Amino acid sequence: MTNQPNPNPQAANEHETAPEQQPISPRKALVGVALVLIVLAVLAGIGILRRWNANKVLADMTTQLAAPTVIVAAPKPGAPVDNFVLPGNVTSYTDSPIYARTSGYLTRWYFDIGARVKKGALLAEIATPEVDQQLAQAEADVNTAQANANNARIQADRYTGLVQSNAVSRQDTDTFVNQATSTAAQVRSAQANVQRLHDLQSFEKVYAPFDGVITARNVDTGQLIDPGAGKELFHLQAIQTLRVFANLPQIYSSNVKPGAKIGLTFAEHAGKVYQGTLVRTAEAIDPVSRTLLVEIDVNNSAGELLPGSLAEVHFKTPPAGPTFIVPAAALIFRKEGLHVGIVVKGEGINGTVAHLVPVLIGEDDGANVQIVTGLGGSDQVIQDPPDSLIEGEKLQVVTPASQSSTGGK
Repeated sequence: MTNQPNPNPQAANEHETAPEQQPISPRKALVGVALVLIVLAVLAGIGILRRWNANKVLADMTTQLAAPTVIVAAPKPGAPVDNFVLPGNVTSYTDSPIYARTSGYLTRWYFDIGARVKKGALLAEIATPEVDQQLAQAEADVNTAQANANNARIQADRYTGLVQSNAVSRQDTDTFVNQATSTAAQVRSAQANVQRLHDLQSFEKVYAPFDGVITARNVDTGQLIDPGAGKELFHLQAIQTLRVFANLPQIYSSNVKPGAKIGLTFAEHAGKVYQGTLVRTAEAIDPVSRTLLVEIDVNNSAGELLPGSLAEVHFKTPPAGPTFIVPAAALIFRKEGLHVGIVVKGEGINGTVAHLVPVLIGEDDGANVQIVTGLGGSDQVIQDPPDSLIEGEKLQVVTPASQSSTGGK
């Protein structure tokens, strides 16, 4: 047998020299998987941190853009004042709604709005046929009760005389005496009912309770009238003397005394000053507004002033402290009163937030106003606050100097 030569000696040589492959151990496989998971976790953490940082930047930018930009400046010192002006509410001295006390139909009214009436003047008449019939019945009941009482009294007197001679029993005598007492009480009850109906009948006529002017008439002829406060017939106001109420700041509460003369001015009477007298105060500070309610009476015999109008009350007082001048545009009008916005330290943008302080104004020339109380020399006043400004709102502050430098750029 002859040996055949190997047609591929290189392949045979490689087969003879190739190393034997070893299987991967479980421990190395676990380490590899752990490394892969760690790498994936690091990559995921980096992505989360990037997104969180982007959201934070977006939130900061949104907050910065949402915070209003305001211009602030220190108030200018003003001269001390010995007088100030407050708004006053003008009311009538006596104000009374007129109601019906009986039910029926209105047959006639005698005065319309604007009419001046005297006390006791007949304002209207009401037809009450039911009350009239009830009164007639009650008067008949009185007659019946009196007849019964008279008969019982006669019987009681008769038995009282007979019991002395033992002609009648003591028990019958006591019965007739008690009956006389009971019927006498029934007479008084019937008479009281008649008086009640007489009073109701007197309410058919509506009279003015005091001198004044009719400011409202809410009924007309033929309308059904119900008793009580359900429907007002007339409204009557006494305007010979008017009351003016004003709220005096606490700082001036010790400087006003009853009897002081107070000047009053009205927009509809430009240039004319009316003299009023401070007659009383509330003798207590309102804890909400920190003001003292005062009443000023003014003579209105000429009828020039109208209740319900707004007055300017001019108070004179010793200077209470320094005053400051601010632009009129810095005033904030709220239902609680006049306020001025200032900036204070906070957690907002640039570390500032809004603070609204109540103020009392003095002189007002239209462009600038004098702040009598409420501001300090170191306060930074918001020059033109937005209408929506609220207490504690975050702000971006721009001073006039920084604004001018920005504009120069």
